[in-house]
Amino acid sequence: MVRSTMNYHLQFRYSVTCFTKDYAVVHCLRALCEWAEKAKYPHKMIGWGHTKKADWQKKNCCITLRFTDQHCRQAFLDKAADLLPGRWNESAQNDNDPAIPTRNR
Repeated sequence: MVRSTMNYHLQFRYSVTCFTKDYAVVHCLRALCEWAEKAKYPHKMIGWGHTKKADWQKKNCCITLRFTDQHCRQAFLDKAADLLPGRWNESAQNDNDPAIPTRNR
């Protein structure tokens, strides 16, 4: 029996959309997303799903990262601002934007 990961994805509902013209910065933001997530889920990479180069290009150099709570999102924002000043901009936040499993896209 295959266990559904949808329940995990629904927990990652606090999002932030980031803009950067440098795809190397996307990799840094993805790593900071994983660093900031404190939940004990088996797949922390859920938070940075759908941020491949093709996704970033399709969304005009934007990615959306997701977290299980507002505190994790804020930790991400604070650390990204500290480590990558001027390399990216926040475009939007949403408190009800759950992650979508790749296979349900």
